[in-house]
Amino acid sequence: MKNKFLLLGIALAALSSCKTASPLQVTEVQTRKNISINNELKNDEEFVKVIEPYKQKLDNEMNQKISYTAVDLNKQGDNSNLGNLLADYTFDGAEEWAKKNLSKDVDAALINIGGIRTSIGKGDILLKSVFEVMPFENEVIIVKMKGSDLQGLFDYYAKTQVNNPVSHLYIETNDGQLTKSLINGKTINPDQEYYIATSDYLALGGDNMKFFSKGEMIPTGIKLRDLFIDYFKKTPEVNPNSDIRLNFIGKKQ
Repeated sequence: MKNKFLLLGIALAALSSCKTASPLQVTEVQTRKNISINNELKNDEEFVKVIEPYKQKLDNEMNQKISYTAVDLNKQGDNSNLGNLLADYTFDGAEEWAKKNLSKDVDAALINIGGIRTSIGKGDILLKSVFEVMPFENEVIIVKMKGSDLQGLFDYYAKTQVNNPVSHLYIETNDGQLTKSLINGKTINPDQEYYIATSDYLALGGDNMKFFSKGEMIPTGIKLRDLFIDYFKKTPEVNPNSDIRLNFIGKKQ
């Protein structure tokens, strides 16, 4: 009972203070000079001295050569050499993990072209090149799906005609209609379970890939960028595949 009276007293006091509160006062507004951030802005010399050793260490690390390419690696087109290469790396890394941890084989892989942010020019491939290509912290996910549910994947490509890179997949359309769909060169068995490697972004429905929701997501703990770096380091000279995997016949440009 005492608590009820106490709460009532607090409520009345609050209402009373609201009624007697002094009116709002508008203080004088003073304009301040904008500081333009350009080459004329001087560095904080003390701060520069503090970070310089760390900057040099980071620059040395990022500028280290991890591989080499005799051709430009670009992301343009339905079967770009960089897209195919990174899709293959995704497949290979997921396959290695699945054999060790699931005693299973990965059947195919797909990634999104929007996650590949830039191209790599011919010559030395530096560590920073991979960070520029893949600045995101996406993880490799393996999605276990029934063959009958994979129809959604093929319908997605037929409808969107988007050049999201694939590995161990062949998708052919004619005027937007699906005409052929293969995994490892074979037609899909609707009763078979397939293991598809992708990114967590896509597995969760990114780029409107809702078909993955019908499968079981298996996290690997592997960051896509780390996987790419490892495979570049394992390959002194990159020889990307430019085979036809997405064949959109009659695609409107």
